[in-house]
Amino acid sequence: MRRTPRTVIASRLFPPEVSAGAFRLGALAGVLRDRGQEVVVLTTVPPRHAPRSPDAPGIDVRRWPVLRDSGGNVRGYVQYASYDAPLLLRLLFARFDVVVAESPPTTGLITALVAAVRRRPVVYYAADVWTDGVISMGAPWPVVALMRWMERSVLRRAVAIISVSDEVTERLLGLGAAAERVSTVGNGIDTSIFSAEAPLPNEAAPYFVYTGTMSEWQRPDVFVRAFAEIASEHPALRLKFFGQGAVEDDLRALAERLVPGRVDFGGVVSPQQSASWIRGAVASLVSIVPGIGYDFARPTKTYAAAAVGTPVLFAGPDTGARLVRDAGLGRAVEFSPDAVAAAMRDLLFEHSDGRSERLRFARASWAREHVSLTAVAGRVAEVVSQVGNRPTTKIGGAQPARPGTDGRPSS
Repeated sequence: MRRTPRTVIASRLFPPEVSAGAFRLGALAGVLRDRGQEVVVLTTVPPRHAPRSPDAPGIDVRRWPVLRDSGGNVRGYVQYASYDAPLLLRLLFARFDVVVAESPPTTGLITALVAAVRRRPVVYYAADVWTDGVISMGAPWPVVALMRWMERSVLRRAVAIISVSDEVTERLLGLGAAAERVSTVGNGIDTSIFSAEAPLPNEAAPYFVYTGTMSEWQRPDVFVRAFAEIASEHPALRLKFFGQGAVEDDLRALAERLVPGRVDFGGVVSPQQSASWIRGAVASLVSIVPGIGYDFARPTKTYAAAAVGTPVLFAGPDTGARLVRDAGLGRAVEFSPDAVAAAMRDLLFEHSDGRSERLRFARASWAREHVSLTAVAGRVAEVVSQVGNRPTTKIGGAQPARPGTDGRPSS
């Protein structure tokens, strides 16, 4: 009797933690389970602010306590090590046919080394390019060199590499990934939660909303500064932030200085609550700082707003802007307070005259067709299943068979 194949997912992020990485891996685990695989997840104890919910049935989720920063994130070299070091032993004694490793490259490298010892294949899920990230943060050259070495090592050792967009694929190839090993599957959002039928929040005043991570490479202070330019024109209008991140304290201080009492910080909320707040907003705010290494990104925030049908106000470089413009998802402007303020005025007018509501279901329909997280997870699961079904002879130095690639862009 043939044994049921077992996939191990190694990631510091997994539901109920609220992040794009947790959502996509949760969806992948569910699809693999539904296809008859045993699924084991080696992850972390969630932070205190994570929504309380049971693990999905039929998925063996094994959690390990880790160090987190003041915002509750596993973010930083020491924090990563607190997950990666125990992962080495956890993987050595786990049974698996294939292992899926999520970034950062430190996790990917640990996973690839254990997979080589165990003579099992590893699939690397590259949601972004970490070498670009450390460069954008102004890290010293030894740190950049070390990150580049680790990332290249993981890419060389992975039998298959999952990329979330054509732009990420291009950067992975630039780091030395073999083109035949890369599958570009796109990125997505859970359209069963983020939908045009999401309930409206109990909020009478109009507002713009920002949900998710507040980081240095997003610099959402551009929205506070723009809001300050129009606040006197709309006395009832508010600006709301949900989530957390490295720049949250700076945002709070800036808001209190420029528009005291007009900006609300609601902390981390569940996906259902996030969908509700986006549903009731004039527009959902999305930003990427241009020129620091993330110009290729297509933020999941854009997909969340589209799935709910609320207009997106995107400030940043061309890749994200083109997505918003081409799909008719809202407004895309340069990264400046003046440009954002002008777009806010336009979106307030469209909100008041009913245009935004008339376009809601068309935008949500686009999201269901193009960026369903379940569809994306299905494409990843197909790659994982193909890898797991191949006989493994030599991991790291072999030229494996080509994984299936559908060539779909992430949008």
